[in-house]
Amino acid sequence: MKSFFATVLVAGSVMGAAVSSAFAASHEKVTIAYFKEWPTANQVAQAEKWYDEAMGVEVEWRAFNTGVEMAEAMVAGDVQISFSMGIVPFALAVTDGAPIKVVGMAVDTGGADNCVIYKKEAIDRANAHELEGRKVAVPLNTVTHYKMLRSLVFLGVDIGKLDVVDMSPHDIDDAFIGGELAMGCSWGGPLRRMKGHGWELLSANEQDRLGIRAFDVIAVTNDYASEHPDQVVKFLEVTDRAIKHLDDDPKAAEAVIAEAAGLELKDSNIVLSLFDFYTREDQLTERWMKGGIQTFIKEVADFFEQQGKIGKALDDYAPTVDASFYEKAQ
Repeated sequence: MKSFFATVLVAGSVMGAAVSSAFAASHEKVTIAYFKEWPTANQVAQAEKWYDEAMGVEVEWRAFNTGVEMAEAMVAGDVQISFSMGIVPFALAVTDGAPIKVVGMAVDTGGADNCVIYKKEAIDRANAHELEGRKVAVPLNTVTHYKMLRSLVFLGVDIGKLDVVDMSPHDIDDAFIGGELAMGCSWGGPLRRMKGHGWELLSANEQDRLGIRAFDVIAVTNDYASEHPDQVVKFLEVTDRAIKHLDDDPKAAEAVIAEAAGLELKDSNIVLSLFDFYTREDQLTERWMKGGIQTFIKEVADFFEQQGKIGKALDDYAPTVDASFYEKAQ
């Protein structure tokens, strides 16, 4: 993680000015990162091009497998906004100097990601230490990775003895169902399919009681935020409108969301039922943009430092969260 971002940041210092100038000169298209099979309220606005109309630009939606990939694309100058970037990849990216910031909370994901034990394994929370020496797959440096580590530390597992493999969600899905893994950790569609072939190591409720939170953020590049603040405000306003539309007319919204997410309606609604979306009023509180997100980023970075997964965490993450755009939103 650290070596990757160091490399990208060096490359970015060479090409960053050119990328920024080119974007500022044309600003005819904004590229937004998102996940497939991850249904969110704003996908009505995505499908109906509300963002294009409000922001006054062509909006390109580009699918990614993980929040780490989103962060990489933002550092490289290929993406201006990431919707639903996991708080963990964001925390690790800014710890390594990535020039990005949080402007809002995208979704409180609850039990939408988890770790599943393969059905032929006689392992549960009571004997979780038997995972030591076994093959476990997870997308590294993601919220799911963080939740896995926190859960295993609580259960007394020696993390250093695990055979941890970094895989994309869909590759984990295939390997798990094929019996190649003792445990797979993922989210969305892949998690739903894995749960048909095993059981969760810890339930979402158990994780919540341990204080293991999970949420995704709306991240923007610093250059884009400074050059086009009005577009960022409009993006947040449209996102709020889409959340209210889902609340007011769920039947109509859910069908559009499912299609945009690439899921059958039933499967999309199962995932949606695990999510909570918050509009401006709720976001501008101490739980989220007024302190909660900043505190949680610090907790995540400190935990990864303690586990030897990153170098030194920053002393303060407040500069990486900017509530001013939501404060200007109507």
